[in-house]
Amino acid sequence: MAKVKSSYFCQSCGYESAKWLGKCPSCNEWNTMVEELFTKETLAKDKGAWNSSSKQIANKPLPIKEIKTISHERIVTKDDELNRVLGGGIVPGSIVLVGGEPGIGKSTLMLQIALMLATQKVLYVSGEESEQQIKMRSERITYHANEQCFILSETSTQNIFKQIEALEPDILIVDSIQTLTSAFIESGAGSVSQVKECTAELLKYAKESNTPVFLIGHITKDGALAGPKVLEHMVDTVLQFEGDRHLSYRILRTTKNRFGSTSELGIYEMTGEGLRQVSNPSEILITQRDEEFSGITIGASLEGNRPLLVEVQSLVSIAAYGTPQRSSTGFDAKRLNMLLAVLEKRCGMRLGMQDVFLNIAGGIKLEDPAMDLSVCMSIVSSFNDIAVDKTICFAAEVGLGGEVRAVSKVEQRISEAQKLGFKEIIVSKYCKIPKDLFDKIRITQIGKLEECMEAVFG
Repeated sequence: MAKVKSSYFCQSCGYESAKWLGKCPSCNEWNTMVEELFTKETLAKDKGAWNSSSKQIANKPLPIKEIKTISHERIVTKDDELNRVLGGGIVPGSIVLVGGEPGIGKSTLMLQIALMLATQKVLYVSGEESEQQIKMRSERITYHANEQCFILSETSTQNIFKQIEALEPDILIVDSIQTLTSAFIESGAGSVSQVKECTAELLKYAKESNTPVFLIGHITKDGALAGPKVLEHMVDTVLQFEGDRHLSYRILRTTKNRFGSTSELGIYEMTGEGLRQVSNPSEILITQRDEEFSGITIGASLEGNRPLLVEVQSLVSIAAYGTPQRSSTGFDAKRLNMLLAVLEKRCGMRLGMQDVFLNIAGGIKLEDPAMDLSVCMSIVSSFNDIAVDKTICFAAEVGLGGEVRAVSKVEQRISEAQKLGFKEIIVSKYCKIPKDLFDKIRITQIGKLEECMEAVFG
């Protein structure tokens, strides 16, 4: 008879303890420890778990020069945005975790990818919807149905692996990992031990069969992926699907990628016929307006290798209730406070008793320091109620001394501004710019924040 073991797990971070604790030592949360029972058994073939056909051979250490590298061709999908965030396509044998808020479009995105892969045999496993519900969703998507796309509504990993051995799919999609259960764990679906065990079984299958696996994951109210933190360490790639459910645009962001960059992002538009790829995001991030308003500037940002021209909106007004407010959407609030202090100290602006509201248009979140100069000019424009010429954009970092610092890949930012019809871009004088770019667009190079204010406002 298998031995039954009892342990206590933190529902927030996955910390394991032999006894119950009121406060988790790892994340300092109260009353999050729950008891879970599980049995220690060896996974056998007759129990339906995944087993490789090859015999287990003990590994031996090898000199690094004798190790042969094997290059696998990536599976390139018809979704250019997904290819970009994965680093060029789907890597065989990789396991990808896709997280996001409820209703954001995770299942629609994965089903859309499954229908796009016309030359691949795809198994879509759903623990949340029936086959009929998935069929109804697929009929709304405009892509032609993949005849090699198979749907399975199941939550038991043992039954799933039986179907995998019979079907032998090229790609496996699981929606979602929190709904799966393993017979070797006594706790319910979604618990820390169940998520760990099910992910470990799928990870073993992916590596031994060289089959890429996509896992859809739930998130907590704080925005973190639900389940133990070790889940993110086990997978090869973590994708975050972000966006406001009240807006049509969605952002697919990479937070971990063993096979590519973690600074890439893909942009989609949610329509009644599925998710549409946005090939030129700068056009949707810049508001088309006839009149000029104060407090609006354009900044040249960079996400991975993709340049983005983003609209920065700010509103500066006298504090009505005595204590000034500082609010930012899509921009780091601490960095906003730092830039306000620089404007007050170095430029003599009296912002101590002013409410400052900052917004990055389009619902996008930016961490690029090259947006500093655009944010500062937006605040100055709103404070003085003077509009900035809409044919000017900015790309520079601002230091604590009021100096304008150079940013990386300035050539790509300038080329994007020129392509979208801007007549002038203001950058740091310390940037090294090729001479041929000066013929395409007017490039103004400055060294201090005061020089920029003089160049823009006179």
